[in-house]
Amino acid sequence: MTHGAFIGDLEAVALLDEPVRRRLYDWVAAQQRPVSREEAARTLGISRPLAAFHLDRLTRAGLLDASYKRLTGRSGPGAGRPARVYERADREIEVSLPARHYEFLADLFAASLQEIGDGTPPKALVDAAHDAGERMADQGAVPHQNGLLTILDKAGYEPSKADDGTIRLRNCPFHALVEEHRSLVCATNLALAHGIVDGLGSQSTHYRPELCVQPGYCCVIFKPSGR
Repeated sequence: MTHGAFIGDLEAVALLDEPVRRRLYDWVAAQQRPVSREEAARTLGISRPLAAFHLDRLTRAGLLDASYKRLTGRSGPGAGRPARVYERADREIEVSLPARHYEFLADLFAASLQEIGDGTPPKALVDAAHDAGERMADQGAVPHQNGLLTILDKAGYEPSKADDGTIRLRNCPFHALVEEHRSLVCATNLALAHGIVDGLGSQSTHYRPELCVQPGYCCVIFKPSGR
């Protein structure tokens, strides 16, 4: 994949203020696969040139990655030229005025907890995360069956429901800490998930959180009861 030259984080965020560009970015990010200009234009109901313009602007800003792929499924002579396709970039953008370094502090906290617990998440952390999940449920509860999805979406997990009812999380809000502190992060996510389910009560009794480490997803899934 190619990556456009990065511009400043502030300028990159400002690009998303344009409504069509923001819709394009949100749609591409939700696909979890490379998408073409033609598919993006057709889905959003805009022209192909307009889609290409905005997609390339997002790529130059480092918000999307672009590559080339044959969409026909064929190779060799007559297979056609590869199409330019796009997917969400791994780049993380954080804008803070004045400058703050919360990630650095979180890394120090995580390293200290890992030393204290000898690699095992301390019970106090698990309990605190569970309580935080219950508060999230209480503050974000909505009176319909999608309450769990709504809360997870507000928390930044980007939930996606599969055909079998399983809810997978396309984003981990604590991704920056996962590589060095996976056991702590996954335990925190799982405790938060249990707290949310417990806080929602009858709205989510048919789901149970489980650990399930998969590339490109958060380590927690929500399985329908009985599966």
